[in-house]
Amino acid sequence: MVVAQQSLHQPMYLLISLLLAVSICVAATVMPTMLFSFSTHFNRISLPCCLLQMFCIYFLIVFDCNILLVMALDCYIAICYPLCYPEIVTGQLLAGLVGAAAARSTCILAPPHLIHHFACEHMALMKLSSGDISPNKTVGLTVHIFNRVLDMRLPGASYSRIIHAAFWISSGRAHSKALNTCGSHLLVIFTVYSSTMSSSIIYCVAPTASLAMHNSLSALYLLLPCLVNPVIYGAGTKEIRQHLATLFQLCSKRQSY
Repeated sequence: MVVAQQSLHQPMYLLISLLLAVSICVAATVMPTMLFSFSTHFNRISLPCCLLQMFCIYFLIVFDCNILLVMALDCYIAICYPLCYPEIVTGQLLAGLVGAAAARSTCILAPPHLIHHFACEHMALMKLSSGDISPNKTVGLTVHIFNRVLDMRLPGASYSRIIHAAFWISSGRAHSKALNTCGSHLLVIFTVYSSTMSSSIIYCVAPTASLAMHNSLSALYLLLPCLVNPVIYGAGTKEIRQHLATLFQLCSKRQSY
């Protein structure tokens, strides 16, 4: 829809479409092998395939978080500096930010007999080692917490300024729109970040936690954004929703003919 409609060729909608594309890629990385395993009870995966899946999972998850950071910055500029927005958020800046997000996702990554999980995750693979993996767990958790705390500073600063600016908006409709935008973005950020943090912390501080808990947390941060992002950022965006409604009406008329 964003590609087809010229009126949607704006940074906000391009970032939404990129976020949804990343969500589709995350689901495509996890779901096929999981459904194949459930349907055929064939629960084997080679080490190269496991490492490839692990790389794709963490690259896409971090890339997804980085896109949320870019969206927070874009939202901040659009609401707090609306008159200067076209001059600040140019195509070159947007491409540079997305490129930096992809590069950061690659830099954060750190490169069997049996893994009791539906996807190849770093700690699940490390648990197969016969040696002491406590240094690996400590370093992994430290890097994870450091990056998450660093990531939360930009959305926190952006949305605090947005909320402050929203209370000074004279129009009640614009005031409500700004707060609704912040609420939906913060909900997605909180869901993704809290689930990834919980999964890592439980691996390190609660090694005896049940397998069901580990798998539930993994499913939460791997698959939940794929479910909620199209609703919050796609159907929840007025302009995209209007174009979708028009498209469905056209399809209905063609079928009636």
